[in-house]
Amino acid sequence: MFRYFFLLYLWGKNFFFAMKTIRISLLARIVIAILLGIGAGQFLPQWVVRLSATFNGLFSEFLGFMIPLIIVGLVTMAIADIGNRAGRMLIATVCIAYGSTLFAGFLSYLTGTTFFPSLITPGVKLQEVSETVGVSPYFSVAIPPLMNVMTALIMAFVLGLGLAHLQRDALKQVAADFQEIIVRTISKAIIPLLPIYIFGIFFNMTHTGQVASILLVFIKIIGVIFALHIFVLLLQYAIAGLLTRKNPLKLLQRMLPAYFTALGTQSSAATIPVTLEQAKKNGVRADIAGFVIPLCATIHLSGSTLKITACALALMMMQGLPYDFGMFAGFIFMLGVTMVAAPGVPGGAIMASLGVLQSMLGFGEEEQALMIALYIAMDSFGTACNVTGDGAIALVVDRLARHRQKA
Repeated sequence: MFRYFFLLYLWGKNFFFAMKTIRISLLARIVIAILLGIGAGQFLPQWVVRLSATFNGLFSEFLGFMIPLIIVGLVTMAIADIGNRAGRMLIATVCIAYGSTLFAGFLSYLTGTTFFPSLITPGVKLQEVSETVGVSPYFSVAIPPLMNVMTALIMAFVLGLGLAHLQRDALKQVAADFQEIIVRTISKAIIPLLPIYIFGIFFNMTHTGQVASILLVFIKIIGVIFALHIFVLLLQYAIAGLLTRKNPLKLLQRMLPAYFTALGTQSSAATIPVTLEQAKKNGVRADIAGFVIPLCATIHLSGSTLKITACALALMMMQGLPYDFGMFAGFIFMLGVTMVAAPGVPGGAIMASLGVLQSMLGFGEEEQALMIALYIAMDSFGTACNVTGDGAIALVVDRLARHRQKA
């Protein structure tokens, strides 16, 4: 048995060294993990299934421990940074960005309740998918979190608002250092291990014979979400064009370099220089663009909210779980705030939202794992939707500022 563990260690070490050397993206690694999980589930022996179950159990415990810390570490500084910049332009930008995010979330929910029932066959129990029948892990370790999710959210809000109004910087520096620790943990530990976790989920799906139905749902949902992204962008620029009296299609066309840059980088922050330049070409004044674009890269997450809402609704329908408008309304409102904490790494938004998925929708480790896989499969398109929409918000804020100057 030790020989098997040693050989698996050497294979894994060489595999991840190769991926790091040739710079395979996170999306590509997730796709490879899914394909390997499906293929390996057809023939690998039971001891590998137990090893996979052992890793998934440990990683799930670690993830559960980290969720409250992620909320405290990221949300605290996000609120502190925003609250420290007062002014009417800030209030207007935040309200428009948050309103756009909420609209995308509710649009996603209403579209999902209309079309998903005809696309999804309920009855797939994810507990049966993630726990292969008759197979138990070699060992398990309980890692209880320091606090529950709601306590972490309230703590982050209180600390963030308090730090925004403190005149001293000592505690703010501690919070910033803690944020850096959390960001590094996500980017250096959690994100690199996600492909192995996803591999284990699809490995077990293959053993239970559920992989075909799950993948079919994935493809259908991704198609619907992509169509919603296009609709949201067209609507955003139709409103901006109406207010500025400019052709909305030409405005959107000028923002395409930002859209495709976001597709490649998967990062709103990395796309800021391109978004800023294209917003100026659309007629936004330099000082307005310089304020709105970097701020919206943090707080405007319409594409991400749209994806997470649709994926969460699909998984609940798939399992036949009860849901209603009130449940998802509270979830969408909280999601729009929590994801402000999303770090500038691929998959950051879904990591920041795991706590809300757990506390408000009751998602366990199985649902969270599939949410991660679904989200990362569309991460580039969600980020592109976010940053392209930032250009529309900049146009609206610039128009409001001009109107106020005239008055």
